[in-house]
Amino acid sequence: MKEKLRTIFLSSSVSLLCFTSKVSAAGLEVQTSDVITVVKNCIPYVIGMLAVIIIAIAVAVAAKKQDLKKKFMIRKQCLCAGILSFVLSFNLICNGPLSTLLDVLVNPVKEVSAETKEEANNLITDIAGEGSVLLKNDGTLPLSSDVKNLNVFGWASTNPCYGGTGSGAVDTSNCVSLLDGIQAGGYTLNQTLIDMYTSYAEARGEAGMSAVDWTLPEPTADYYTDELLNEAKEFSDTAVIVIARVGGEGTDLPTDLGAKDEEGNNLYTYTDNSTEYSDFESGQHYLELSQTERNMVNIVCKNFDHVIVICNSSNAMELGWVDEYKQIGSVISCPGAGETGFAALGKILNGEVNPSGKLADTYVYDLTATPAFNNFGDFTYENMDEFGWEESNPFSGETKLNDVNFVNYVENIYVGYKFYETAYAEAEAGNMNFDYDKVVQYPFGYGLSYTSFSQRIVDSSETDEGIKLTVEVENTGDVAGKDVVEVYYNPPYTNGGIEKSAANLIDFGKTGVLNSGEKETLEFTINKEDMASYDYKNEGCYVLDEGDYELSIRSDAHTILDTVEYNVPETIVYDEDNARESDQQTATNQFDFAEGDGVVYLSRENGFENYDEATAAPIDFTMDEDRKANYQNITNYDIDSMNDNSEEMPTTGADNKIKLGALRGKDYDDEMWDSLLDELSIEDMTTLIAGGGYQTTAIDSIDKAATTDNDGPATIYNNYTGATGSAFTTEVMLANTWNKDIAYEMGKSVGKEADEMDVSGWYAPAMNIHRTAFGGRNFEYYSEDSVLSGIMAANEIKGADEYGVYSYVKHFALNDQETNRIYQLCLWSTEQAIRETYLKAFEIAVKEGHTGAVMDAHCFIGDKWVGASSELNNTVLRDEWGFQGFVSTDMFAGYGYYDADIAIRSGVDSMLNPMNSPDATVTDTQSATSVNAMRKACHNILYTVVNSRAYNEENAYFMVLWKKILIMLDVLAAVILVVIEILTVRKYRKIK
Repeated sequence: MKEKLRTIFLSSSVSLLCFTSKVSAAGLEVQTSDVITVVKNCIPYVIGMLAVIIIAIAVAVAAKKQDLKKKFMIRKQCLCAGILSFVLSFNLICNGPLSTLLDVLVNPVKEVSAETKEEANNLITDIAGEGSVLLKNDGTLPLSSDVKNLNVFGWASTNPCYGGTGSGAVDTSNCVSLLDGIQAGGYTLNQTLIDMYTSYAEARGEAGMSAVDWTLPEPTADYYTDELLNEAKEFSDTAVIVIARVGGEGTDLPTDLGAKDEEGNNLYTYTDNSTEYSDFESGQHYLELSQTERNMVNIVCKNFDHVIVICNSSNAMELGWVDEYKQIGSVISCPGAGETGFAALGKILNGEVNPSGKLADTYVYDLTATPAFNNFGDFTYENMDEFGWEESNPFSGETKLNDVNFVNYVENIYVGYKFYETAYAEAEAGNMNFDYDKVVQYPFGYGLSYTSFSQRIVDSSETDEGIKLTVEVENTGDVAGKDVVEVYYNPPYTNGGIEKSAANLIDFGKTGVLNSGEKETLEFTINKEDMASYDYKNEGCYVLDEGDYELSIRSDAHTILDTVEYNVPETIVYDEDNARESDQQTATNQFDFAEGDGVVYLSRENGFENYDEATAAPIDFTMDEDRKANYQNITNYDIDSMNDNSEEMPTTGADNKIKLGALRGKDYDDEMWDSLLDELSIEDMTTLIAGGGYQTTAIDSIDKAATTDNDGPATIYNNYTGATGSAFTTEVMLANTWNKDIAYEMGKSVGKEADEMDVSGWYAPAMNIHRTAFGGRNFEYYSEDSVLSGIMAANEIKGADEYGVYSYVKHFALNDQETNRIYQLCLWSTEQAIRETYLKAFEIAVKEGHTGAVMDAHCFIGDKWVGASSELNNTVLRDEWGFQGFVSTDMFAGYGYYDADIAIRSGVDSMLNPMNSPDATVTDTQSATSVNAMRKACHNILYTVVNSRAYNEENAYFMVLWKKILIMLDVLAAVILVVIEILTVRKYRKIK
């Protein structure tokens, strides 16, 4: 019987599956695993309800042997029992497994005002105008005023990339198209070409978290008939080629489109444009031209003398081919442009907008030769089967064993330009062979303008903290424009000593619009402690070595414009007796366990002597026994071992008559907090911690208002109601502006839209590092550089805070690839690289941006789940950096290692748990250690929320809409039952 009831329920769950599969944030799918979680959680309630109903039916049938009066009464009571069973089960399901989902799903949908929308769209256009990068120009741009017509080639011209997929996706339904943007510049486009492309393929293949079609539709050479080309040449002698690449959450870009899985099937879904050749041969990757694209470029360059290339990609592509054609006079990098960003493109072509963007990544000729390439992707341990996560699907009955995986961050601190500029310095010193110009095409920070500028350091003065620089920028050309001042330092390096890059971005600034001959002065205050390196091998802390530090201003990471020296006469060790001024507590080794066993890390010693050994693909697929012995997931978590029997149980459920609103503006350590926290019951705390999916839940006992918290980095989007704000550019486009003020304005604009949409928390900014160009979510992250990332993020956070919106900076930390991200992905790295490269951006966001929330990553640091790392979530984040706010998990769906009891003991406060996963509920409510951890978690959540827009008087609400509706339905059901009983009694009395 139980199995039959289960089957009935699973069949009825199809409607739920159909509904949730369509719930998306412009591509952010609700996964089948989420639906499975909901179904599993609901099954016991539904079985109980059906059992009662079946019993009631059986009793009603059996009553036929009774006399008429008894039969009537029995059957009416059976009816009431069935109704009551349904009502009770419905209430239990709504207040249990579906409570969090209903919190975010059943709410009034508020929209952004037309005025705010217009402001945002204007800002998006400005961001794209400053974030598009002019990579090459022989004078082709800006186009002559005589040019009125343009031929636009490339299928991507009709299907450009506006953003990405997943949490960083945007609603593209109202976006200004690339072609519309060019036309807005006053150009007439060849409609024959447009029609040919649109008829060839309407849209890109599926690009979601569950499946990706990497096909690049592009008409083959035979589509370009003599008639079409002759018409095009008669129409205009100028051609624009558009090449686009898209990325998304859940999968990384293909590094080998010819790769096969274990069964010999194609690893990637791709349909060739021709049956006569393959677009990509084995070994070729997604960020180079397909053969059909190359054929199209050949045709265009053969027929047109004036060619402009627009690279519409947030992932750095291989663009060496643009130098193979003399006809290609100009190249523009235009990453995901959001809702109105392409409106700036026509203005760039006609010269109304002078490009001022600088690259946020290094563009190299061969992406397969980068230091991290061989150690990026899918690597599975062969000796960790006992820790595998068995994922079952009740719909299909199938089970899948998900393994333990790993990636070695062998490149150490030498990510992006930090390797190339250091290798160049070593080559210049005669320590290695390295031809910079054959490796790097466009350096980090590179970008051209329609005018020319000069920069010089006009003053430098030492301060107690470091050095102050004054830089004068002059427009020496004929056209008005903006320029970026990039400040780098080159520290003294001892061969074999602490690893150091020869170029390190430390600050930057952007001028306003300068007319020809006009000057502007920018000032930079450099703290010497920010030039310290982390010495994890010896001192176990930051160290500022003695010697001369070269401070330079550069037009890009490679081109020095002016320098000054700053001398440190004696080595400064920032140990426990001498913390950096920006730290609340001395930063000391916390991640020794993450270095791994036998991993060779790239070193500058002897001119990168160990390059070949360090950067080779891994050959050892076993976790060493010592680390395996420490490995934990749900198969062996030992909660009791984490308890401290000396702790005292805190007060709960007190009647102190204090409401949360009274704490607004109070310090985190104010004594009143203890009185408020004493009022929380165990149930209150459990509910607040577990109910963190796209919200923070209401707590009636302290008048804690419910909040709505939404994705994502490029917009405010409610994944469940479909309510959306403006679609901003990708973070790469924003980073390319190198403009702190425009980042602040974007944050402010998002905050204003969120306020109008009644959203208090923003799941952004996303600020992981472009470790390689193939990261699926590179569009969602800023840069390969942590300082550029951190400063831009800090300004966005401060902007959003203008409207009381708290930001969740994510994904903390080392979430730098999508492959295996939820499948126990162990990331091995040196502590120096962890701190200087992968934590630095978050550090800036906390210390300068004062973010109110942090979202942890899915991954493991070393052999420890990020959510179980007190070293990360407590010691580094709170003790060292002084963070005051709350930490949330990423999507809580179990995965074989997510566990609320472990998380709260490790500094995680809130479970992103819209599907009410059982593991997201704290089970240990008896030990003082657990209850104290719960109390602290609630303190952290409440502190952020009470100081947000949620506690502006006009915003606070304490009972969510669905609960009000449920109460009304319960009252209605009670009335119906009472009426049935009254009528039953009346009729019963009349029966003879």
